[in-house]
Formats: sequence, structure tokens, C-alpha cells
Amino acid sequence: MTATGRTSTAPDVVDVVALGESMVTFLPSRPGRLADVPSFDRAIGGAESNVACVLAAAGHSTRWVGRVGADGFGDHLVEAIGAYGVDVSAVRRDPARPTGIYFRTAGDRATDAHEVAYYRAGSAASAMSVDTMDLDAIRSGRVLHLSGITPALSADCLGLTRELTARRPGRPLVSFDVNHRPGLWRDAGHGHGPEVLLDLARGADLVFVGEDEAWGLGGPEAVRAALPEPELLVVKQGASGATAFHRTAGSGADEVTSVPALTVDVVAAVGAGDAFAAGFLSATLREKPVRERLRHGHLMAAAALTVPGDLATPPARDHADRLAALDDAAWGRLRLGPGWTQDVRGADEEVRTP
Repeated sequence: MTATGRTSTAPDVVDVVALGESMVTFLPSRPGRLADVPSFDRAIGGAESNVACVLAAAGHSTRWVGRVGADGFGDHLVEAIGAYGVDVSAVRRDPARPTGIYFRTAGDRATDAHEVAYYRAGSAASAMSVDTMDLDAIRSGRVLHLSGITPALSADCLGLTRELTARRPGRPLVSFDVNHRPGLWRDAGHGHGPEVLLDLARGADLVFVGEDEAWGLGGPEAVRAALPEPELLVVKQGASGATAFHRTAGSGADEVTSVPALTVDVVAAVGAGDAFAAGFLSATLREKPVRERLRHGHLMAAAALTVPGDLATPPARDHADRLAALDDAAWGRLRLGPGWTQDVRGADEEVRTP
């Protein structure tokens, strides 16, 4: 493994390869402004590696491909992500650039009081490109999962994402989470974020996009009208649920499936989007119906919402399958709180509540 060369060792095929920047994140020891927090706990963060970790914990084979510094923080990321069972053999180490880090407050990201301080400019991940990454390793999954964060990091990262979303024979199923982060694009200098992300999404097979980040369009139908190319489009609607547009074979017409979100006793509103994507992808790999894929997305999101950090232990597969198969009335009564992934009986009791 080298810092620059594009050599390949013909990696084994895995269920999902996730490409993107992972960073060391520092979580506050107590609520309050960053200026007032006396200490922080170290964790890991990164949209794509989060998806890989959740899928690995759910029993799938996954590979995270990224680029980190040849420093202690890079060591920690590779070791921590690998500890989830994720293959990290294709991660590149950069001796000239640091691993990205960030600090955040304990509050809900949706509030004005929430603060995030990123230290990622010039990071090792920003040097990802067609020439510095192993394209064989990146394409070695049944699914390749990307996000709109990577192309915002640099012109080279944008070029790599364009290469990976180009439609060509033999590529894996390409999953793309739009993940529009205006702050990253504000000073990017290599494109207007919404336009770039829309263009990239058009090359994907499966697209996840939040209704609140969907180019100022109103409602799932308008998003689909603007983005007709992907075979499967999932529009996340926050507390309202999610809607999937799935093009049926032969007819070219969409099948539209909507599933309401669960009632969740939220501990921390972080990591839910990545967990939703992981749940949907898990059910996709197992060829579940679209309705159940959406429900598995909601269940994985509920697991993330009921723990303090970005990553949560997912429910056992048979537990999640049973909940995803509930009738609509029972699904609507379901309420999940901290510890629900381990407490099968507790979840049953909530289902039976009239």
C-alpha cells in the first residue's frame, strides 16, 4: 500500500464498498458552547464509513476505501473502523497531509445553538483522485456507496466521483447519498454544489436525498421529476417518513412507495441519515420488497437516534425483519427508545399497546 500509486491487489468481492473521508470526532463531555466545554471524548465520524460500519455490524461484508494521514489520528480511524469488521486494506496513508478532525457540541444539529468546528482543509482525504486511489478496490463490491460530501472536498475528489458515477457496463450498483453540505461548497471553488450534486446523482442507480436538501423543490414528486434517471430514488422526509420511486422492469413507469417514520425517543439527532441508508442497503442486498427496505431504513435510523453517538448497534436481523413485516397499524403503534435493539420483548409490548 503506497501513498500515491494506483496499484491493485485484486481484492475479494464484498457486499458493499464505501468511499469517502472519515474523521476523528471529538464529542463534548457536557452540553454547552464549545468555548465552555472542558473536555471531549474521541470517536469516529464519516458518512460513508458510518454506512460501512453499520452494515458490517448487521452481518454484511464491507470495505471502506479512503485516505488518512500517516499520523496517530489516521491509526485510530483505521483501527476503529476495522474493529467493526470492515475491510480497511485499501485505505491509503498520506505522509504529507493530516487526518481530518472535528469538534461538535452536544445539541441537536437542527438548532442554532449547535456548533461544529472542522479541521479538514488540506486533509489526506482531499487528495483522493483517480490517480491516487485503487479503482479496482473501489469497484470490488456488489454495491458502491458514495456521498455528496466527497466531491465537495476538492477538484480531484470531484473528478474521482465523476469517474465512479459514469454509467458504463460492468460497474457495481452505485448508491449515492446527496448529503448536501452548503458549508463545504461555499469556498470549494470547483463548482456550485446543488448543480454538481444533481449531475452526479443522475449517474447513480440508487439515490438518497433529503427533502430539505433537494434543490429547493417542493415534495417528492417534484424531486423525481428533476431526477428521473436513477432506477430507485428515495426521498427522506424527516419525521414524516420516506418515499421511494422505483422504476418497474419493462414498463419504465414508477412504482411509488411511502412509509411513515417511527415514533422514537431521541437521545441524539446524529447519524440517522447514514443509518437509514445502511438499513435500506441491507434490505436491498437481501432483495426485500421496497416497502420493507424503507422500513429497515427507519429501524436503523431509530437505532442511531437512541444512542449518543453517530454509530449504534443494529437490531438482530430476525428482530428487524419481524418488525419490518408488521402490518400498518402495528407499525404505526411502534415506539422505540434507548436499548430497544437489545430488548426484543420491550418492542413487542410497544407493538401490542392499543
